[in-house]
Amino acid sequence: MNSTGKSNLSTGKSPVAVFFKDISGGPSQAELRFRLIHFWEARNIAKCGAFIGLELLLIDEQETVMQGFISSSRAPTYLPHLKAGATYTLQNFFAVANKEIYRVADQNFTVSFSNGSVLSPLDDVRLSIPADRFRFHTYEDFEANRGLRGDLYDVVGHLRLVNGQSLIGRPVLDESEILCTRRVLVHLQSKDGPVMKLYLWDQAAKDFYKKFTSSEETPTILLVTTVNPKTISGNLVLSSMSSSRVFIDKDVQPTIDYFSWLSSNPEIAKRVNAEEVTRIETMTIGQIFAYIKEENAKEASFDCIATIDDVERGSAWYYIACSGCQTKATKGPSSLMCAKCGNKNVTGIAKYLAKVSVYDNKDQAVFVLLGDAGRELTGKNAAELVDTYFETNKELGAGHQMPAPQALLDTIGQTHKFRVKVSNLNFTGKVQAITVTKVIIPQVLPTGETPAEIPVDGEDEVDVPSASVVGDFAFKAGDGNESTSKRPKHEK
Repeated sequence: MNSTGKSNLSTGKSPVAVFFKDISGGPSQAELRFRLIHFWEARNIAKCGAFIGLELLLIDEQETVMQGFISSSRAPTYLPHLKAGATYTLQNFFAVANKEIYRVADQNFTVSFSNGSVLSPLDDVRLSIPADRFRFHTYEDFEANRGLRGDLYDVVGHLRLVNGQSLIGRPVLDESEILCTRRVLVHLQSKDGPVMKLYLWDQAAKDFYKKFTSSEETPTILLVTTVNPKTISGNLVLSSMSSSRVFIDKDVQPTIDYFSWLSSNPEIAKRVNAEEVTRIETMTIGQIFAYIKEENAKEASFDCIATIDDVERGSAWYYIACSGCQTKATKGPSSLMCAKCGNKNVTGIAKYLAKVSVYDNKDQAVFVLLGDAGRELTGKNAAELVDTYFETNKELGAGHQMPAPQALLDTIGQTHKFRVKVSNLNFTGKVQAITVTKVIIPQVLPTGETPAEIPVDGEDEVDVPSASVVGDFAFKAGDGNESTSKRPKHEK
């Protein structure tokens, strides 16, 4: 990329080379020497994804990382000549104060390409410029900074689940589904840390799919750069951004080191807290109904905070189950039978099958308290309540159905966190009621609505000088009036 033109800022003297840490705000005729780690498109989602420019991640020989920016008007000139991993020199630039949110580097300034900038390839073998530099956060760091829209840090750990599938058997990823939903959900565990949900979006999802499916062995280590810690339904969730990069197993030194550590500590890989790995997501009633309507919805369990409005009295609140397998027993010629066990003379036991009307801040639903879930709510077994009732009312015939007990009616007005399960019967519309498998703890309704999905962040904007770009042949951007373009602070 030798110069084919004369810079309009040339003074006849060789430019002075400076390091990133020495840059101050405003225009500069100095020369920067750096490696281009990564670049990506900046788009304004608030304006239908309008292209703003190119964001750059740069590193110099002192291992200082800095952001760069090329405006949309000059990006077509530069884009064909940008190559991640290549080294360059840049003469004449404008240093603008860095954005305060979603920063991907520690420096306080962004290098903006301006009119008169000259970018050239750097072939000086005497210079040793690192290939990359990572900024890792621990679980505690992410927990403390979730929702603050601050600096974006990197995360590395070992995979527990990929789109809900365990790594015990190699997960099967559906490319068409990923393209449709634009995401991959992984459960990632860091060293000595709990399991975290990590959503990979758009390009990060595509990159993960490509690396995961092309690997001969099932990948176990994942490193994702510049993730955004969010609060979803009260839980910590990490989300990739447009600046994120994806690495697995032996791609880069941190994953190699982690792979080695995990290989030398096999008990860590085997130590799985099932409750953590399959941590249930808390959803509102409306969000559960929305999930049921999704085209690719699968059987799943969720937590839902709701208040009991009423107990249905027009139908049976219990059923007689096989004492062995808990399946509903059926009447035989002379005794109870169990189709599942094949036993033609089973001992029956009453189990909860109570329908309750519930509501949250916006929606209503019918929940079915199944099995032990009713006991967790009332504090009494169904069998105990049924036996007590019939002992007190011995004159009643065997075909009499006990009405809803007072212990169940006393729960009206109570707010609880319910563990619910949606099944194929819900997806087909044959059953509208949602099954409760567990009543966790008394709760209060949240004051605000919590989103089921990680929302797209609204794009904030900041004024920066438009970047005049220079390409492979030390192009000098065409002279023109310096203008101002809008640069987003970041996008998801």
